[in-house]
Amino acid sequence: TAFLHGYLEEEIYMAQPEGFKIPGKEHLVCKLLKSLYGLKQAPRVWYQTLSAFLENLGFLKLIKDRCVFRRTVADITCYIAVYVDDM
Repeated sequence: TAFLHGYLEEEIYMAQPEGFKIPGKEHLVCKLLKSLYGLKQAPRVWYQTLSAFLENLGFLKLIKDRCVFRRTVADITCYIAVYVDDM
């Protein structure tokens, strides 16, 4: 469900899903505000959302691997590795 939490930066429209069509207004489309499964932008949008959240908590992205975040407090270092299998 992670992909459903990313906010889109561009305007994307989709046809009304079956079962949600309004009689007499079947020609209308839906403007997406957030990401959906299957969108090519979904992994990137989710990564940007998660990255911003972790950076607000004080984590830094590693230079060599932008999917690994590190935060050190006193003598304790915490690493978070992010992996997405969107197959």
